[in-house]
Amino acid sequence: MKVTYDAETCTHAGECVKGAPNVFKVVDGQFVIDTAADSEDNIRATVGNCPSGALKIHE
Repeated sequence: MKVTYDAETCTHAGECVKGAPNVFKVVDGQFVIDTAADSEDNIRATVGNCPSGALKIHE
């Protein structure tokens, strides 16, 4: 599974960081997505909770 992030769509609500902090994080000022850091089910749920739709799952 691949997850992408659209910086222009993001409203910085922080739901991704709250829902899967090991997957979605900021490192040295860059947004990092590490899909190996949590279960696929939790990542899918967290992406689904993104209020702006900035996160997308690609199979």
